Amino acid sequence: MTKKANIVIIGGGISGCSAAYNLAKKGVKGIVVLEKSYLSSGATGRCGAGVRMQWGTEMNCKLAKQSIEFYEQANEILDYKRNVDFKQGGYLLIASTDKEMEQFAKNVKLQNSLGIPSRLLTLREAKEIVPHLNTEGLTGAAYCGKDGFLNPFKTTDAYYLAAKRLGVEFMTHTEVVDIVVKGNKIKKVVTTSGDIHTETVINAAGGYSKPICDMVGVELPVYSERHQILVTEPVEPMQDPMVMSFSLNLYCQQAPEGTFIMGRGDASEPRDLRITSSWQFLDEMAKTITQVLPPLGNLRVIRQWSGLYNMTPDKQPIYGKVDEVDGFYLAVGFSGHGFMFGPLTGIILSEMILKEKPTIDVDMLGLDRFEKGNLILEPSVV
Repeated sequence: MTKKANIVIIGGGISGCSAAYNLAKKGVKGIVVLEKSYLSSGATGRCGAGVRMQWGTEMNCKLAKQSIEFYEQANEILDYKRNVDFKQGGYLLIASTDKEMEQFAKNVKLQNSLGIPSRLLTLREAKEIVPHLNTEGLTGAAYCGKDGFLNPFKTTDAYYLAAKRLGVEFMTHTEVVDIVVKGNKIKKVVTTSGDIHTETVINAAGGYSKPICDMVGVELPVYSERHQILVTEPVEPMQDPMVMSFSLNLYCQQAPEGTFIMGRGDASEPRDLRITSSWQFLDEMAKTITQVLPPLGNLRVIRQWSGLYNMTPDKQPIYGKVDEVDGFYLAVGFSGHGFMFGPLTGIILSEMILKEKPTIDVDMLGLDRFEKGNLILEPSVV
């Protein structure tokens, strides 16, 4: 099979589907989205289903705030007949050191200046929100009631259906094996289902973004790291917010159907694109969570899985065109938080490609920042 497309988007997760929808909504025809498996099979469908505005850098705060404002109306905007299951139960961030509380104070000041309704809490106030929280060894907390749970499969499905109604073509179970470049210009994308002639490609491949960049000879300063998650049996509602700690390395929330979803980071996790599971994670997760939320130790684990964090040196995404290859655009390096930024990612890419006035100026998140050394480290990442 050989075909033509105005724009080829590589990756059928939230970023790729959002970009497709936003471009099609603005009248762009001939958009093809390629996904090597099923939609949401990558990082999107393997994430912890949490979305938050509580960040430590101005750019991440802006991206998250406007994305959550979209998610609040996603069913209506995308004309989704089901429900994306957005439950704004909040995020309770807990600190275990004075230094961490100092960082929380800086973060909240920044967030409030951008219109994010976060606030610092005493341990007593934190325990009023989550009564089963063990405050021993903690120093304080921060909270934003606008944060919460969002179903990644249904949200991506909403974007997919909306984009498809606008004429976007989705090719699942279709892997990109090469991208042909001549004279520094994109010529075609070679897939397992045939060639697609195009002059514009968006790399929204998540954990596999670096191999895609390798095909066009672009050095991408990212690595993909395995992160593991587990889910418990469902129980009656007992915890509204996501409880998260950066220093204690945990996040945990109760989904609308009653299950608890939880995860943690590990610097020793492999970076070879594996998405297997380990007993070591189960052991460490159990120790971590029962220290902070003791009653959860009585719950049975029913499933565990893993996904890939596509990490950048400053824990912020990479947006924009690549100077070395005309027609090649990036939406990568989300460092585990691409689902949260999905709505703005699609808007930003559509504005860049169509040369429109940007909703948010993301020039500082271009690929060239690494060469120039213009990095601002995001401190609030598990």
